[in-house]
Amino acid sequence: MTFKQTQEILDRKRNLLIPCVYHFYRNPPVLVEGDGCRLYDRDGKEYLDMFSGVSVNHLGHCHPAVKEAIVRQASTLCHTTSIYLTEPMLDLAEKIVAVAPVDRGKVFFCASGSEANETAAFLSWKHTGKKGLAALENSLHGNTALTLSLTGIGFWKNDLDPVETVIHAPAPYCYRCPFGKEEKSCDLECALQLEGVIADAREPVAALYIEIVQANGGIVVPPEKWFERLKQIVARQRVLLVADEVQTALGRTGRMFASEHFDLKPDIVSVAKSFGGGLPLGAVVASDEVAEKFTGPRASTFGGNLVAARAGCAVVDTVLEERLAQKAATKGQFLKSRLLELKRKYPLIGDVRGLGLMMGAELVGQDKSPEPQIADDVLEAMKDDGFIVGKAGQGRNVLVFMPPLIVSTNDIELAMDALDSILEKKGFGKS
Repeated sequence: MTFKQTQEILDRKRNLLIPCVYHFYRNPPVLVEGDGCRLYDRDGKEYLDMFSGVSVNHLGHCHPAVKEAIVRQASTLCHTTSIYLTEPMLDLAEKIVAVAPVDRGKVFFCASGSEANETAAFLSWKHTGKKGLAALENSLHGNTALTLSLTGIGFWKNDLDPVETVIHAPAPYCYRCPFGKEEKSCDLECALQLEGVIADAREPVAALYIEIVQANGGIVVPPEKWFERLKQIVARQRVLLVADEVQTALGRTGRMFASEHFDLKPDIVSVAKSFGGGLPLGAVVASDEVAEKFTGPRASTFGGNLVAARAGCAVVDTVLEERLAQKAATKGQFLKSRLLELKRKYPLIGDVRGLGLMMGAELVGQDKSPEPQIADDVLEAMKDDGFIVGKAGQGRNVLVFMPPLIVSTNDIELAMDALDSILEKKGFGKS
């Protein structure tokens, strides 16, 4: 594809879409095809996908089981909405409840993670009779007015906080402790602050939202002892715990749900992304106790869509049958070990963190300041070399690696070798 042709497509995007819809890369490829862990642009150039459409394509692109499920259902009936009785969403609900870390769960289907997190708020308000909501700084919970208010990343909030009953507490971000303390001696000041924020809230808090791994926040994983304190806080303050597992569920972190790493039993879990196999599908899983008071009426037009539900069933079955969560744990250790090797070689990489096949490498200057421009340059170079990776973080300086769970160790090796070569060519090695 010529530069002129690409420019024409960019011009169409500029003329047709609201400016908030942005894209990665200064010179973006026009992607038209995918197969497994590979993507292809209009010129036929091949890319190794190490981002999975932001943790969506757990089975890669055009997986045979998902394709077959979609075609089979689309050939008979595509849509009725949840106010009519159909079986696909019930089949998927059974599969989700069987693996979710919620006691005796019930499911509400919707079309996105934003909608799932919004529904979790309704459930919390209805169950507790309280109107306040709490979340953590450095978080991302969606793109609706409410979920943007829950979001703690300024980059995504666009200086807006439309819902005044949402409060935020400091996030446990040990590499950049908001209190300037060291993890070994901090006494979990962030947890102390969290309880204080909830206890002193002007509007009594119904629920606390957390991401087990703060994905868009830069793949930040709180320390295990923080989760232990978290369980005590929600019990003492009598608030519901909402685990936003939109990016972490279904094996991404090496467990079916990231909550399992820390023995968490949330009252509500929100899921989306990977469950649809590439189709829009979200869901809330709530405990029986929380769900029973939400008698409606409430519906989501596309919630439980027949085609999406059948695709979801195929995804869950494949993840379980092929033990992809366990494989993600093993491959994730390999990915992390390679990133740590690069960290030892390149001072630019200040921190490596994550769980399973959800890893981040934070790029920093000598004074630990974020290096977003270098991150953009590295992303561009990786793309030019045929590798799709992501970026995240408050400073947009964290390289993100979330490949399909079917990725091979050889493919991970190829991506790490490419990153090594790019950093070396750019002169970031130790002098």
